[in-house]
Amino acid sequence: MGRTSDARAKILSAARSLIELRGYSALGVAEICKAAGVPKGSFYYFFESKEALALAVIDEHWTGQRNTWERILNGGDAPLDRLRRLFEETEAGQLAGQESCGSVSGCLFGNLTLEMSNQTESVRARLQEIFEAQVAMVDSVIAEALERQEVSVSDTREAARSVVAQLEGQVLFAKLYNNTRRLGSLWPNCLALLGVRTADQVTAGA
Repeated sequence: MGRTSDARAKILSAARSLIELRGYSALGVAEICKAAGVPKGSFYYFFESKEALALAVIDEHWTGQRNTWERILNGGDAPLDRLRRLFEETEAGQLAGQESCGSVSGCLFGNLTLEMSNQTESVRARLQEIFEAQVAMVDSVIAEALERQEVSVSDTREAARSVVAQLEGQVLFAKLYNNTRRLGSLWPNCLALLGVRTADQVTAGA
């Protein structure tokens, strides 16, 4: 196979799968190309280094995730209903991954943060941008909920940061224990973080 756009897509797909399965550091270019079914020369045609490939994998994954988050969080339902659906779809995605490969893969961004943030500045900077974008999206939803007097927080930005951190941490625990049931407490914990007493209050618009 020559140096085609198809080859680039295959390299990205193979790299993402291998990173989710084994992590970034243990991978070599030859292994990635073998999994992608492309010659090694194709790799260096599209990517100047393995680090450049990691950034491309991150960007591709974020494009898909951002579209999902925007679809959920920018919908027309009540703000806390949108936030709850974000958690539900996150849990469903982890469960689907577990059923597909036999283990919980966790969050690609969280996994790379743990593995690479102290080693590769460009990756750390990109991951910071992504997490800040996530916080901003959640902040907007919490601000709406505050206007409706559905939550009681003094700083919506910091509340959003706590919600994203909780989401990331629970996904990490699900990966650690290989158990998606660890994600079941996401919504009750989020309600507590935001100062909502019960789910019934949210449903009733209290």
